[in-house]
Amino acid sequence: MTLTETPLDAGTQADLESHFEATIARNDRIEPRDWMPDGYRRTLVRQIAQHAHSEIIGMQPEGNWISRAPSLRRKAILLAKVQDEAGHGLYLYSAAETLGVSRLELTEMLISGRQKYSSIFNYPTLSYADVGSIGWLVDGAAICNQVPLCRTSFGPYGRAMIRVCKEESFHQRQGYELLTTMMRGTDEQRAMVQESVDRFWWPALMMFGPPDADSPNTAQSMAWGIKRNTNDELRQKFVDMSVPQAEALGVTLPDPDLAWNDERAHYDFGQPDWDEFMQGVKGNGPCNAQRLAHRRRAHEDGAWVRAAATAFATKEATA
Repeated sequence: MTLTETPLDAGTQADLESHFEATIARNDRIEPRDWMPDGYRRTLVRQIAQHAHSEIIGMQPEGNWISRAPSLRRKAILLAKVQDEAGHGLYLYSAAETLGVSRLELTEMLISGRQKYSSIFNYPTLSYADVGSIGWLVDGAAICNQVPLCRTSFGPYGRAMIRVCKEESFHQRQGYELLTTMMRGTDEQRAMVQESVDRFWWPALMMFGPPDADSPNTAQSMAWGIKRNTNDELRQKFVDMSVPQAEALGVTLPDPDLAWNDERAHYDFGQPDWDEFMQGVKGNGPCNAQRLAHRRRAHEDGAWVRAAATAFATKEATA
């Protein structure tokens, strides 16, 4: 990404910085044509791109079950959800483009491994119950993470998140409804749900990022109003929300340290395997190579479409 700007004299630079800081302090929005620090722009590109990549890569685990859904109704629900995720990715790429980076650049950084996506999508979907667990736990964690982003300081990102959050909330309810239906079924179905929850619980907790003490970007993102809550605050909110839902569902969460703390008025809980998390970030997760290879192949297979669209646009512009 390259942005060329006319150098500013010291007085003008100071005035712009002061205006930016005052806007953030008022909890107002920064818009694409507003002056912003380079670090603020870079942080937004990184975060929005990672979010967009996660939506696009996240189509794969559940898309794996479209052709094997147990009924036409379940297939239609899953198709609609995967289509929604594609739309979320497009909204977010569009928001990133307002910062001066092209969608093609972002895609190339993803498939080359220079940009990341959420670690949760590096885990396989081994049973149809995983479709429900992803809806309940993964989309539930996404809602906790993303609702505060509706108030993020960058206008296009915050506005995109309003629709994304509404649809993610619907996905969460769909997932929970699927698991509820399976828990009313056979012993084998109930065992399938429990096994799925056992696999997805800890990766869902990892979705909020590393502990605050080990997060290199949280403090600055909070100061700029990009983030509104720390990783640990959001993780606690998710646990507090999920425990009563698990009890109503009839499943056990796989954490021996999980217990209500009267003094804190929150649940205490154990820590995920952060070494496992870092392996996923480094590209060594269970499905990293598979997910990126699939995305790379789709990008390469679509080259002729992009070329034809470019040629048509060029012809129209010169007609």
